[in-house]
Amino acid sequence: MIALLIVFCEVAFWVLLAAGLALRYVARRPRLGAAVLLCEPLLEVVLLVVTAIDLRNGADPDWKHGLAAVYIGFTVALGRSTIAWVDARVAHRWFGGPPPVKPPKYGMARAAHEWRTAARWILAAVIAAGLLEAAVRYVGSGGDVGSLRMWQQKMGWVIGLNLIIAVGYTVFPKQDPYRGDREAGDRSHRAGERGPSQR
Repeated sequence: MIALLIVFCEVAFWVLLAAGLALRYVARRPRLGAAVLLCEPLLEVVLLVVTAIDLRNGADPDWKHGLAAVYIGFTVALGRSTIAWVDARVAHRWFGGPPPVKPPKYGMARAAHEWRTAARWILAAVIAAGLLEAAVRYVGSGGDVGSLRMWQQKMGWVIGLNLIIAVGYTVFPKQDPYRGDREAGDRSHRAGERGPSQR
């Protein structure tokens, strides 16, 4: 039941997203579209309640309960940015909106972008790990919580991997391979603007 509910929540997430964007851009009802998008968190609430009830009714905690906690954590932390990402591209592709802002590619600007991305993923992992710990305490010492602990370990890997990526871009910032050519071109352009008499 829990696995089916997770699938339902994932499908419902994209259905609500499509409905909200259609109301916003096609039907020209931005407030109604926003109201539909605000229903997204209700999916996580339903999943959390059903998972808690399933455990209270004596179900043995397994990978499905752990996956439910992980799904909730990642949807809470990444759902908003996912909606914004899709919204910007739909608006640009079909409704004359401005081009989506591309992330920086080089230098410390790229490092800052990677830290912001890592922060969202780390927040998702922390929320999931917290929900998993709550489930462990809810089950108590009499239950088998090995699968829940396994998911907690995976969240630790998610946190560690994102930290490694962000630190890597900070310590070894990616360099623009064409920066030297552009700087030389700018110097030549400025020299040409000054003219022979100003050199």
